[in-house]
Formats: sequence, C-alpha cells, structure tokens
Amino acid sequence: MIKKLYKFRFVIFLGTQLAILFGSLFFPSEFFEFTLLPLLYLVSILAGILMISKRKKLTWFFILLFVVSAGIFGSSMIYRQESQSDILMRLSIYFVFHTVVTWNIIQQVWRAKFVNRNVILGLMSGYISLGFLAFFLFMSIELTNPGAFQGILMKNGTLDIKSEAILYYAYITLLTIGYGEIVPSIPIAQKAAMLVGLMGQFYMVIITAVVVEKYIKHSEKKKD
Repeated sequence: MIKKLYKFRFVIFLGTQLAILFGSLFFPSEFFEFTLLPLLYLVSILAGILMISKRKKLTWFFILLFVVSAGIFGSSMIYRQESQSDILMRLSIYFVFHTVVTWNIIQQVWRAKFVNRNVILGLMSGYISLGFLAFFLFMSIELTNPGAFQGILMKNGTLDIKSEAILYYAYITLLTIGYGEIVPSIPIAQKAAMLVGLMGQFYMVIITAVVVEKYIKHSEKKKD
C-alpha cells in the first residue's frame, strides 16, 4: 500500500499544502480554523511521512511528531483555545517537519535523472514548503516579541487574524514582492525577512534552474 502511494507522494503533499493555504476560501472561517485546518495539518504530516518513508529513522521521528501534534490539535479542537506555550510548541513541531520535508524534496528533485510530472510537482511543493517555513518562523518571532511585525494588517487583530496576515506576509516576502502592508520592526524580524527572501531567490535561481536544464536536455534527447 505504501509503495503504491509513494509514487503519488508529491501529488498528495502538494494537495495538502494547497488545501491549507486556500481552504478558507471555500469553507466558513470558524469551521475551517478550528475543525478543518487542524485535520489538514495532521494529514500534511502523514503526507510528509510518506515522502520520507524510505528513511526508516526519519519515518519514526515523524510518527512521533504526528502523535504529539494530534494531542495538541485535539485539545484545541475541543476547547477552541490554546495557550501561547502550546502554540509555540506546535509551531516548533511544524518548523522541524517542514525543514526535514523541504530538504528531502529538494534532494529528490535534485537527484532526479529525468524531469517528469512528479518532479515538477515536487519542485512546486518544495517552494510552497519554504513559505510555510517562513510562516512558522515569523509567527514564532511575533509571539515571543509582540509587535515585531507591524502594519495595516496587524492592527487591532486577534491572533487568528494576525496569523493569516503573517502567512500572507511570508509568501509575499518569499516571492520578494513586498507590498508594504506588513513590515518587520525589530532586528530579528528584519534578519528573518532577509533570510526568507534569499531562500526564495536561491530556490528559483539554483534548484529551478537545474530542473529546467534537465528538462531541456531530456527533451533534446527525445528529439534525437
């Protein structure tokens, strides 16, 4: 069963990422935030376990993360509230999770001899994972240093609203667009924003360029 699913690992993982990012467009906000989103995050860990299932030690480590995350999310779904320590623990778990998964995706894409649909989906999934890494990093900074990120979208907002704003800011920074609705106001937040912008550029310039080069070479060989 796992071997059959492994062929679709990039499709499954990318699907969970897109559902987490854009699911709120299709469901009531309260239902999505407190019921559907926790489940999607747990599914994303299962998809991550599938992604690295050939590495036994990492697989067991991810299973442990899944159990811990299920406990934290289970309490938040029941009581619909979390302490700051619970939130920080959850962010730490997902930061570690996405760091490991992103690195494995990059390795799998980099080592691919031929560029097919799965490699393209893996390339997309790896880039989106960088955005999640940025989100968890920025949220941790904001929770430990309130006011680290300021702007129109951060004023008079609840934690849920701020988290949505920081998720948006994470991807805007990764894409190096920078509309200016949110700005980092302390040194650690500024350094984090710089790091995320560099990661996005390195991914596009190096990883994507290598995949495109492989695709061109593969296409030329087919023509010959």
